[in-house]
Amino acid sequence: MAKHTFNAEVSKLLHLMIYSLYSNKEIFLRELISNAADALDKLHLLTLTDEKYKNIDFDPKITITIDEIEKRLIISDNGIGMDDVDLVENLGTIAKSGTKQFLENLNSDDKKSAQLIGQFGVGFYSAFMVANRVEVISKKVLDDKAWIWRSDAAKEFEIDEVNKDSHGTDVILYLKKEDEEFLNDFRIKEIVKKYSDHIPY
Repeated sequence: MAKHTFNAEVSKLLHLMIYSLYSNKEIFLRELISNAADALDKLHLLTLTDEKYKNIDFDPKITITIDEIEKRLIISDNGIGMDDVDLVENLGTIAKSGTKQFLENLNSDDKKSAQLIGQFGVGFYSAFMVANRVEVISKKVLDDKAWIWRSDAAKEFEIDEVNKDSHGTDVILYLKKEDEEFLNDFRIKEIVKKYSDHIPY
């Protein structure tokens, strides 16, 4: 198991996610579905443009699973997937130049803040608005190994090797007690209809 430290920008962003945006928490699901759709789009493009991926059966799916017993919400896709290097780069640092601007623009105006989250592509971290622990299990297409990334939004995250049969990513949210409304099937369908109806998968 490898432990890593979040860079300073991510730490600041996590703090803002947890403490600044409480009144519009439901956007976390929009962001995670959007990420899943991006992973499917990337794989689709590879199957069309790269000989190496021509034989992959592209049958795109995004699945949302409610686990009431463990108080978990799981967003799964069978897209391009990530390896351990991708997990560190994508979930441990923020490479996008817009992040500093995002942090500067984020303020107490919730509506504006919600738009900024999507605009700057830092939506994964919005998961911590509703979850006190997040795990990401991912297997990159054509790779043999799969990996788990886990964090409780403290200063560190861990990455370890795991078993996963097929390529793609599972984002597992261990919901906070006050956010268990997101274990309600009707509530989830309502959010998906509100924000993500345009996504083709």
